[in-house]
Amino acid sequence: MKICIVGASGKLGQYLVQHALARGYEVVSVCRQESVGKLDRFEGRITVIPGATDDREVIERAVAGCDGVLVVMTPVGVSGYSTGTTQAVLDHAPPGARLVFSCGWHITRDGRDVYSWKLKLMVNVVGRLARLARMVDLDDQVEAARRIFASDTRWTVVRGSDLEEGESQGLPVWSEHVGDPVLASNLTRRVDFALFMVEALVNDDLVHEAPAIVGRETPSALTHAA
Repeated sequence: MKICIVGASGKLGQYLVQHALARGYEVVSVCRQESVGKLDRFEGRITVIPGATDDREVIERAVAGCDGVLVVMTPVGVSGYSTGTTQAVLDHAPPGARLVFSCGWHITRDGRDVYSWKLKLMVNVVGRLARLARMVDLDDQVEAARRIFASDTRWTVVRGSDLEEGESQGLPVWSEHVGDPVLASNLTRRVDFALFMVEALVNDDLVHEAPAIVGRETPSALTHAA
């Protein structure tokens, strides 16, 4: 399988590269020119295409011939970076390619998610302050997700809980809606978030799904399993 990883130089992106190579996939990675050095440990094993991920020409070249595309959907700045990246992938990925996007729990597909007051505070207050500082625009990610949900491509949107570093606990468990008891622990290892995204490339049950995930060994997941 040949895959493209958009946003490969970040923490999550590097784990995506790691898991993809472990499965023997041919990997094309896209990241900003100034971040190329972060991928040096994969030199000779991946193809790196430097450029802004919302540059349509960069994305068109990167996804050509790919069976799947993994996208770290980052709402950087206030100029529609996440939406531009997403739309470029939707427009240029080969027909039938599996498209897997990452985002936070704040994205909702059907309005049936139930959020804690802490998450609401983060989105409504911290999110607004970040936008005023022109650092992050959560509404950009919401718009990007809306376009994915309306697309007829073979997409999956993986919605991550709070993240932590650490050894892998295995493939996270998931549920359709935030607020479901299995997700109560609200914590996932970043390496396992990446594992879930790579696994989604070959899991047709996740096509047109927006799974919200949590770590397999968290208390809520273990209680659910029992």
